[in-house]
Amino acid sequence: MYCTLLFSVFARISGLLLALVLMACGPSTRDPLRVATLPWPGYETLHLAQSLEYLNEPDIRLVELVNTSQIASALRNGTVAAATITLDSALTLIHEGVDLNVVLVMDYSLGADAVIARPAITTLQHIRGKRIAVENATVGGVMLDALLTEAALSVTDIQLVSMTVNEHLAAYRRGEVDVVVTFEPVSTVLLDEGGLRLYDSRAIPGRVLDVLVVRKELMNRYRPQLQALLKAHFRALDYLQQSPDDAYARIAPYLGVSAEQVATMMAGIRVPSLGDNHRLLNGSRPELVRVAGELADFMVQRQLLRRAPAVDHLVQPDFLPPSNFFTSQFLTSQPAGQVQP
Repeated sequence: MYCTLLFSVFARISGLLLALVLMACGPSTRDPLRVATLPWPGYETLHLAQSLEYLNEPDIRLVELVNTSQIASALRNGTVAAATITLDSALTLIHEGVDLNVVLVMDYSLGADAVIARPAITTLQHIRGKRIAVENATVGGVMLDALLTEAALSVTDIQLVSMTVNEHLAAYRRGEVDVVVTFEPVSTVLLDEGGLRLYDSRAIPGRVLDVLVVRKELMNRYRPQLQALLKAHFRALDYLQQSPDDAYARIAPYLGVSAEQVATMMAGIRVPSLGDNHRLLNGSRPELVRVAGELADFMVQRQLLRRAPAVDHLVQPDFLPPSNFFTSQFLTSQPAGQVQP
């Protein structure tokens, strides 16, 4: 009886110790990696991975937001550990004191960020005096600056209407604005409703790109989840290349458009391959550090930032899958930083 009791106690203690070891070694489902994202073609690999069950749901949670301002706020207050965001927005947050690392380059915008106008506004010069909607604190500010520079106008020559991207479509339909500085999926919907594309990110190649950022103090805490997330991203990219029709059909509900419209939107971005990401994020002076430094200097010059933040330690490549994760590159690789429209 005494031996049986000792064995029972030992078994329970052993079981408890094993459970504690497993909790320590594996990611905890009670503390998932929360990743803020919004509707944008370049981010939809994450939803595609979710649809294909490449993501372990309890350990990685996608937090659906509706505009870049919300994502920036979530990163500031720490309600999410990671987010998909434009590089210029990441630089703005770093300038504000939010310590972020880039762990993945998700896409380059090659037309997916666009300026859509009413049909009567046929040239850039016609925007003078017009009501222009823009989410000015984010990539919209970069696009607006490029638009005004191209049109040889200043901000005083237009009626600036500040609103978040999720408000653009309704404001245009109600006739409250004449021009919208926006991005997909809104731009495709506006074009389908008769809007005219005046300008887009093809005119400024390499300036509008999207990245996955992580709050630096949380990287080690979520290391297994981050590694799993990046593997899922590249597996989804592989599936997108191999089975585009099914991939577009799976992505369409997240963007609120048809599969055919998804195909059109995807033509407006370029998604770097795994090899591209290794070239962008690795090395003694990573290519993305150079790109970020040049973008920060440009933003200071155009008064989009007061001063350029330090970017020498911006990137963290440790979460990328190894270069041989796939036996072949699944997307056409271009030299890092030399993105062609």
